[in-house]
Amino acid sequence: METLIKQHASTSISPYQRKVIMSSAAGFGLENMDVMFLSFALSSIIATLHVSGTQAGLIASVTNLGMLVGGVIFGLLADRYGRVKVFSQTIFIFAIATAAMYFANTIWTVYLWRFVAGIGAGGEYGCGIALIAECFPQRQVGKMTSVAAIGGQIGAILAALLAALILPHFGWHGLFLCGVLPVILIFFVRRHLKESPAFTALQQDKRTHQKATITALFKTRRLAWQTTALTIMVMVQIAGYFGLMNWLPAIMQQRLGISAASSSLWMIATIIGMSLGMFVFGAIMDKFGARRAFIIFLIISAVAVFAITLANNQWTLLLAEVLIGFFSNGMYGGYGAVISRLYPVEIRATANNTIMNVGRAVGGFSSMVIGFLMDRYNLLIVMLFLSLLYVLSLLTLLTIRNLRMVN
Repeated sequence: METLIKQHASTSISPYQRKVIMSSAAGFGLENMDVMFLSFALSSIIATLHVSGTQAGLIASVTNLGMLVGGVIFGLLADRYGRVKVFSQTIFIFAIATAAMYFANTIWTVYLWRFVAGIGAGGEYGCGIALIAECFPQRQVGKMTSVAAIGGQIGAILAALLAALILPHFGWHGLFLCGVLPVILIFFVRRHLKESPAFTALQQDKRTHQKATITALFKTRRLAWQTTALTIMVMVQIAGYFGLMNWLPAIMQQRLGISAASSSLWMIATIIGMSLGMFVFGAIMDKFGARRAFIIFLIISAVAVFAITLANNQWTLLLAEVLIGFFSNGMYGGYGAVISRLYPVEIRATANNTIMNVGRAVGGFSSMVIGFLMDRYNLLIVMLFLSLLYVLSLLTLLTIRNLRMVN
């Protein structure tokens, strides 16, 4: 991670900037570890709780609804009372709720704890992105949010390794118990991070400071459409991410007949593809602008999702996973940078959390939709559904006027 930061920074960074990016990346990584636990445990949950694919897909959707609630509440709190303070509280909530899955023995208790975990995870994102945006020069924000997003994928790799080690011996209950690990990060955040100068100055200037509100995101007609359009794009991004990541292990188990533990190790290939995609996307965005970067990746994503339907052995499936991960999810790190540039300091965390988590809440239903499609149709129909979503995102992108000015 240190190497990535140095390579992505065109100038030297201060020790505090390093702590900000490392803390945010670690937070995103531990949050993503929590999300990926569900992906690797999904087939085991279906078997032990005797639920359908649709019911299992709803678990991720419930988690994303929790993220929406937590994102809105904690986004407003972060803009009013501070990013660092709220950041540590959100980590605590999702860590404890994830560990509580150890005691879940019915689908309803699974839904309950995933909803609570979502509340904490949803609130964390905007705090971390706002800290990065306010501690780095604008020309570096895109690169640094990409580095933080890659940190999230490191968390996914950690989840894959833990799943391979724990699932065969302790089952999915034991895997979720590892979710208590993020509590350790809280102590580092509270001891080493402080509010950004931009936020502190805003708080001290009582004449211009206004409390953050959701309505500020829709103040004018153009701003309202900008917020709506970005939300639609995030919906598609999350639909692809959670839809594919929650179901790829099950698809591998079905098509290749491999175990849940083995599929978790194979998923590392997809995660590495995502990380490389995020790294490249950040570089393209920095050089050619956000609009061109998104256009390139969305067009290729609409075609790349069909690669998995052509896979007939473990090596072609491996190649398909890397390709899909690279393009479909390489864009993820760019959203925080774009939102942070398009919205001012006083509503930055609110904008990031609201747009990202409304997108997550709606896009997260793709996991349930894909479960429904897999129960009734073939894999080609599932990938056609995802491809059409990427086309929708591309058409939406072209309507955002202010995005042309984001470089």
